[in-house]
Amino acid sequence: MHDSYDIADTSAYLARMRDLLDVRMADHPRRHTHSLGVARTARQLAETYGVDTFLAEAAGLTHDWDKVLTDDELLARAVQYNLPVVGSAANAVAVLHGPVAAVELPNLFKELPASVFQAVARHTSAAVDMSPLDMVVFIADAIEPQRKGDYAEALREQVGKVSLERLFFSCFSQGIVYVISTGRYLYPTALDIYNRYALECAR
Repeated sequence: MHDSYDIADTSAYLARMRDLLDVRMADHPRRHTHSLGVARTARQLAETYGVDTFLAEAAGLTHDWDKVLTDDELLARAVQYNLPVVGSAANAVAVLHGPVAAVELPNLFKELPASVFQAVARHTSAAVDMSPLDMVVFIADAIEPQRKGDYAEALREQVGKVSLERLFFSCFSQGIVYVISTGRYLYPTALDIYNRYALECAR
């Protein structure tokens, strides 16, 4: 995916994004703090793994942009944008805020490349062909400072010690373990993604 962009002052651009996020999340303080944490963590991961830090931070800031919408609003917009709703609507809605935001955000942040919006779309359910930026945002969502517990700590310990792909696979597979152990709905594409990276990381 083409990552080029024409933004002379990336610091000022990120500051504008944070200002807009402040307004967007004004009534959702925990979600706001989480988004800022994901942005910082994504930038740190990008520095470690040689990914564009500006794009990582931008994707982190916007990854939960549409998390403020109700389930009904998300489903209505998914239908409006012809987005696939895999499985039952009631279970699919949990992952729709990423794909829906990925359609809407380019209207607000026209200067950003498509890779940022792809990372936003994929941070909820991942994909079989994750880019390095996709992986950075997915992992950052799981290990940002507000995330507590052995799962998050174990992932943080691996940062810089294993490849980005292996870190993503560990993050994704532990997520599947959690979903199954708690009797939750497993998104239908999860097994294909798991098998794809299980084979890749076994090489």
